[in-house]
Amino acid sequence: MTVDDTGPGAEGDDGLEPRRADSAEDPLALRLEHLILGAERRYTPFQAARSAGVSVELATRFWRAMGFADIGQAKALTEADVLALRRLSGLVEAGLLSEAMAVQVARSTGQTTARLADWQIDSFLEGLTEPPEPGMTRTEVTYPLIELLLPELQEFLVYVWRRQLAAATGRVVQVADDEEMVDRRLAVAFADLVGFTRLTRRMEEEELGELVEAFETTAADLVAARGGRLIKTLGDEVLYAADDAGTAAEIAVELIETMAADQTMPELRVGMAFGTVTTRMGDVFGTTVNLASRLTSIAPRDAVLVDAAFAEELVRGEAAPASEATHDEQVAEARKRGAEPPWYPFALRPVWQRPVRGLGVVEPWLLTRRGAES
Repeated sequence: MTVDDTGPGAEGDDGLEPRRADSAEDPLALRLEHLILGAERRYTPFQAARSAGVSVELATRFWRAMGFADIGQAKALTEADVLALRRLSGLVEAGLLSEAMAVQVARSTGQTTARLADWQIDSFLEGLTEPPEPGMTRTEVTYPLIELLLPELQEFLVYVWRRQLAAATGRVVQVADDEEMVDRRLAVAFADLVGFTRLTRRMEEEELGELVEAFETTAADLVAARGGRLIKTLGDEVLYAADDAGTAAEIAVELIETMAADQTMPELRVGMAFGTVTTRMGDVFGTTVNLASRLTSIAPRDAVLVDAAFAEELVRGEAAPASEATHDEQVAEARKRGAEPPWYPFALRPVWQRPVRGLGVVEPWLLTRRGAES
C-alpha cells in the first residue's frame, strides 16, 4: 500500500474526509468482507500505522509483502489490520525476529494463503454456490454459505498448519549441522507430463483442467504417502523433495506406474538429483535443482533418470546394487554359502554421458524397479 503522509487526510485529524474505497463497491461484496474480516473499515493506511505504533514505511513493507494492493489514503483497513501490524512489529521489537525476517514471514504467509484462497473460491465455493432453486442468484447463496463454513475452515486451516509446522520443525532439529538447516542435502525430483503443449491445442479447457487436477492430485497424494514433500505444482509438472534417495526413488517409480495404468493420462518422465539444496520460503534452489530439471527434459517417456550422486546414495543405502555384475557376484556368493541372496528394490543402468546446458557433462543413470528393467 503506497501511503503519502503529506497529502489531504494523511493525518486523519485535519477535518478532511479521506476518500472511501467502498464508494463504488458492490454492497454484497462489502457485507461479505465484513463477515470474513469480522470488523468494519475504519482506518486509512496512515491511521492504521499510527494506531499500531509503527512507521508508515514499515507498515507499507509488511502490507506489500502480504500481497495487498496499494490503496492510497482510502479508509479500507480494520482493527485486524492494526493488530497484525502490532504483532509483527512486536516480534521485531522483542528481538525474536529481525525486520527482514518479519517481512519474510509476511511474504511467505501472504503468498501461501493467497493461493489457498483462490483455490477455495475457484474450485470449492464456485461449485457449492450454484443456485439450488430457479430464480435464486449465486450471490444470494454465497453469504449464508460462507457464514456457515468460515469458522470450520478457519479451525481446519490452523490444525493443518500446526501439523505441518510440527513436521517441519522435527526435520530441522534432526539436522546435526546448523548450516544444513538452510543448505541441506536432499533428493530433488521433477515429474513432467510428456506432450502437454500438444494436448493444450487438442483438448477443451475444461478437459485440460480436469487432467491437470487429476495429475496434481495423484502426485500430491503419492508424495505425501511415501514421506516426500511436494514443493510446488506447475500445471504439467510437479517438483518434490525427500530426505533420502530411496524415498524419492520409490515415489518416482510409483508415479510412473500409476500414470501408465491410467489410459486417460499422458506419459510421464522424471528427473532426479541428490545434493546440497538451498531452501527459502518453502521453495528449493541451487545446482541440484537445476540438474534435476535438466535430467527431466532428456528423460525417455515413462522413465526415470538420476544423476551420479543420486545413484551413489541408492547404492550406499543398499537400495540398488553398484552394477548388475556386482549383483550377480553377490547372488553367486550367497548361493555358495547357502545364504539368502541380497535383495534390492531398484536397478541402475548407466546412460551415455552427455553435455547439459549450464552444467557441463553429466552421467545420467536409468532407474527402474528391480525385475521391471528390460
